[in-house]
Amino acid sequence: MSSGVGHRLQFMELEQLSSTITIDATPDTVFGVLADPSTHQAIDGTGWVREAQDPARLTEVGQTFKMAMYHEGHPNKDYEIVNEVVVLDAPKAIAWKPGFEADETGRLEFGGWVWRYDLVPAGLSQTTVTLTYDWSAATAQARQNFQFPIFGVDHLERSLEHLAGLVSA
Repeated sequence: MSSGVGHRLQFMELEQLSSTITIDATPDTVFGVLADPSTHQAIDGTGWVREAQDPARLTEVGQTFKMAMYHEGHPNKDYEIVNEVVVLDAPKAIAWKPGFEADETGRLEFGGWVWRYDLVPAGLSQTTVTLTYDWSAATAQARQNFQFPIFGVDHLERSLEHLAGLVSA
């Protein structure tokens, strides 16, 4: 791969899973791709993420964006997830927590996990990117419904490789 992939680090803390990669792109470039929901399907390492329902760029904490999803194990197979931006510090960090609109109330509900990307310059035109999947705030209901971690480090690695391919294309 010509993405300039450098060293990789992986670790699992008590309720966090992270992977790190160094890629040939500036933090501004990488952040620009992450702040564009229309790229999330191409970045995803599971194949579950489909197209963005809200293609607007992510510009502020509290902003929500919807994504079409598909999972063979989901009762409806096709479903929608609503993400709320919880960190937006361009071009250093971006994070969102996935949730859904409750059928009964229409209110947003969250399971308590977060996807976070931290970007650190690594030379003139490289960025070290750490992707963290954090389920430390998972609700009792989420813990009853899911076996955490839902994803392994291989998912994070694939996502970072996909991101590297997008920014170096």
